[in-house]
Amino acid sequence: MSTERIRQGLLKVFERHRVVFWYDKKQELRKEFDAVELADIQKLELKNNEFAVKFRVLREEPTQKFLLYQEGQQPQDIDNWLLDVFLANGEFRTDQVAIWLAELGLGMEFAEVIQPHVEFFNAAKRREQLQSLIKPDDTPGKVRLKILAVCAGSEHRIDEIIESLLAELAERRDEKIRLIERCGLAEFLWDQLRRHYGYDSERPGMRDFVVQLFQSCYAMGTEGEVKLSTDALVFLRRWKDSRQHEAAFELLSDECADALRIEQDLDRHDFRRLVELDYFELIDQKILFDLVRSVTERTISPGDCAIYVRRRRQTHWYKEFQDLYQAVDYGAQFINLLDLSKLSAPSMQESILAYSESWFKFDQLYRKFICHARRSAQTSLLQKLVEMIENLYSNTFLTKVNESWQSLVNNCQKWEIPGVTLQRHFFQTWVRPILDKGNKVFVIVSDALRYEAGEELVTLMRQEDRFEATIQPALSMLPSYTQLGMAALLPNRSLMIAEDDTGTTKVDGQNSQGTDNRTTILSAATTQRAKAIRVEDLMNLNRDECRSLIKGHDVVYVYHNRIDSTGHKLPSEERAFEAVEDSFDDLIKAIKKLTNANANNVIITSDHGFIYQHRAIDESDFLAAEPSGDKILFRDRRFILGLGLQENPSLKKFSAAALGLEGQIEVLIPKSINRLRLRGSCTRFVHGGATLQEVVIPVIQINKKRQSDISSVEVEILKSSSSIITSSQLSVAFYQAEPVSEKVQPRKLRAGIYTDTNELISDRHELTFDLTSENPRERELQIRFVLTKQADEANGKEVSLRLEELVMDTSHYREYKSVKYVVRRSFTSDFDF
Repeated sequence: MSTERIRQGLLKVFERHRVVFWYDKKQELRKEFDAVELADIQKLELKNNEFAVKFRVLREEPTQKFLLYQEGQQPQDIDNWLLDVFLANGEFRTDQVAIWLAELGLGMEFAEVIQPHVEFFNAAKRREQLQSLIKPDDTPGKVRLKILAVCAGSEHRIDEIIESLLAELAERRDEKIRLIERCGLAEFLWDQLRRHYGYDSERPGMRDFVVQLFQSCYAMGTEGEVKLSTDALVFLRRWKDSRQHEAAFELLSDECADALRIEQDLDRHDFRRLVELDYFELIDQKILFDLVRSVTERTISPGDCAIYVRRRRQTHWYKEFQDLYQAVDYGAQFINLLDLSKLSAPSMQESILAYSESWFKFDQLYRKFICHARRSAQTSLLQKLVEMIENLYSNTFLTKVNESWQSLVNNCQKWEIPGVTLQRHFFQTWVRPILDKGNKVFVIVSDALRYEAGEELVTLMRQEDRFEATIQPALSMLPSYTQLGMAALLPNRSLMIAEDDTGTTKVDGQNSQGTDNRTTILSAATTQRAKAIRVEDLMNLNRDECRSLIKGHDVVYVYHNRIDSTGHKLPSEERAFEAVEDSFDDLIKAIKKLTNANANNVIITSDHGFIYQHRAIDESDFLAAEPSGDKILFRDRRFILGLGLQENPSLKKFSAAALGLEGQIEVLIPKSINRLRLRGSCTRFVHGGATLQEVVIPVIQINKKRQSDISSVEVEILKSSSSIITSSQLSVAFYQAEPVSEKVQPRKLRAGIYTDTNELISDRHELTFDLTSENPRERELQIRFVLTKQADEANGKEVSLRLEELVMDTSHYREYKSVKYVVRRSFTSDFDF
C-alpha cells in the first residue's frame, strides 16, 4: 500500500477522531509509518510506554491529535492499558475492508455492512458514488440502503429505489437487479419490501411484486383480497403520478391488467364505484362505456354526469380520454337543455332576444359535442350517442326553432327588426361614436364567426387579465353571404349587389372587394387616416411597425378568415367546428397584439353566421322545386340572385328595396334550413339564408383595463367535528367558496398530511378547484387520504393537513392553508382492509 494512500486513509479517520490507533499486525508497515507526514498530528509509537502516552494524550495535550502506532497484534482487553482511550476514539486498519471504511469516513462498527457486499466495493466508481451520499449520523441500515440506491441508480429512498427497478423491468432489462444480486443485496431488498409494503413471497422478484402491487391496490377499492399494506397504495399513487416514471407505470399497468384479468372483473362492478380508481386504463374504458350508455338511455342526470366527469379529471388517464369525457358531458347538457326549453317566440324581436340569451347554447353545445367526439376518434363507442344528438339537434332543435322563426320571416315585408341593429348600420352605431370623441377604433371582422362562437370568445376574453368584453346581437344583411356582409360593415350610404354572376357588392358605387378598396372606402369616411389589413399581415408586424400602424390611423379594419375558408372546401368542410376553436386562438392573439401596441377600443364582428350539420344531409333537406325567373345571375346552396324571379312556396322572395339595397336585383331564400341543389359544393356548412344561425351576428366590444382584475377562487378545508386521526385513512371535504367565472379563476393545489418536521405521512393529491355551479353543495370535493407507516411515529402527536400552491414560474410550493389533527392510532388500525 502506498504511503499516499495510507495518508489519505488516516486523514479520513482523523476527521472523526482526535486519537487514532494503528496496529501493524503483520509488522510490515514500519517504513510507511515513519514516512507518512500528517500536518498538526503527533506520531507516537507504543512500546511499553502506554502509561506515559496515556498521560500525555489525556492530561498534557488534551486537544492535540495523535497517531498511536504499535507493531504486532492489538493487546487483549485485560492487558490493554489504553483500552478506554481506544474505545473512545478510532482505529486505522490496513485490510481491504478497513481501507474502504477509511475512504468512506466510516468507523469499524460498519465493517459488518461492508463485508457481505465486497462485489459492490470492488468498483471504484460505485465507491465514489456511495462516498458522496454518506452522512456523519448514518446508521448501518442507512448505509446499506444507500449501497442499494447506488446499485439501482436512484435516490436513497426505498420508494425511489423501487421506481428505478420497475422502470428497468418495463424496459425489459435486468442490469440493476442482477447487480443487486451479485452484490449480495437481494435479501436486504426483499426485506425492505416486506417491512415497507408487506410484500412476502416464496419466489420474490420485481415482476411478482408489481403484480401483487396492482392486485392489492385494485382490491382495496373493489373489496377484493388484499395482500399488501396501505403503504403500497401510497407508493402506487406516487409512482403513477410521477412524470419521470409515467411510461413504466403505464406499460406495467397494462401487463398486470392482463395477468389479473381486470377486464373480466370490471364487468361485475357498477361504474359509480370505480370513479376514484385509476390504476388501469381499462377502468376509464369501463366508466366511459357505461357513461355513454347511461346518457344515451337517459338514465343519468346531466348534473351527475358532470360530477363523474369532474372526478375523473384528477385521474391518470384523463388526458388520453378527455375528449371522450367532454363529449359525453356536452351531450348530457344538450339533452337536458332541450328538455327544458321553449323554442318559439311571438315576434322577430323576441326571437332574436331569445336566441341571443339562451337558444344559441344549443348550437354551442352541439359544436362542442361534435368537436370532442371527432377528436376522440372513438366512432364505435359514441355511435349511438352521436346519432341521438344529431337527430335531436337537426330535427328537434334546428328545424323546429327555424320553422317557428320562418313563420315570422314569411310575414316580413322589409328586412329590419325594431330594437336590433341592422348590419349596414354597424359603422354608424359602433365605430362613428368612438371616432367622434377623438379616439381610435380597431375592428376585427372574422368571416363566419356566428353568434354562439362570439359568445364563447367573450367568455375567453373575460378570463384574460385586465380585459373586459361585452356582446350584443346584430342582424346581418340578406342574403347572409360574405361579399354583402363585408360591404355592409363599412361606412355606407348605399349598398348594391352587382347585376351579374359575381355576387359582388358596391358601397356608394365603389367596389368593396379586397383590402385596398376597403381602405379607400374607410378613408373617404374618416379623413384619410384609415387602413384595412389582413390578420396575417398584422401578426407579421414587429412591435414598432404595429405601434406605427396604430399611431398613424384612426380606424383599422382587420380581416380574419379561418372558419369560412375551412367550411367552404369539400376536403376540409367536416373540420368547420375545429376551425371555430382555432379561430379563438387567432383572435385572442390579434386582440393582444393590438392592445399591447396601445389600441384601446377593439370591436369584433362578423359578416354572417352559418349552419353546420355534421351528419350527411338528408334528401328531405334539399328543395325539390327548381328556382326559375327571367334571369338567374348567382346561385348558392342558400340563396338565388336574379331578375324577374318567380314566387315559390318553398322560397321566400325579397326585392332589393325590401333588403335595404339599391338596384333591381331580386333574392330567393330557401325556407327554414333547406338547401338548393348545387353540383360540387359543400352541403353541411352553408350560409346565405335567413335562419337564426346565419343572420344573428355578434358585435363584441373589448377594452383593456389599467389594473389586474383576475383573482383565484378561495378554498376552505371543512374540518369534521373530530380532530383525531384514529385509522389509516382520513376523509376530508374541501369547499370552493365561490363559482369559477370569467374573472374568478380556478385554483390548483396539492394536499397531504405532514408531521411537524415536514415529513409527508400520507399520499398526496393534486386538486383542481374549477367548479362553476351556483349550488354550494356541488362545490364540495371529498378526498380520502391514506396514511403511511411513518404515521405510527407521529402517534400521540399533532400533524397538519396542508394545502400547498405552486409559486408561479418555479417548482417551489408554498402553504396555502392548513388544519391540525392529532394522531391516535391503535394496533387495530392495521386491519382496515
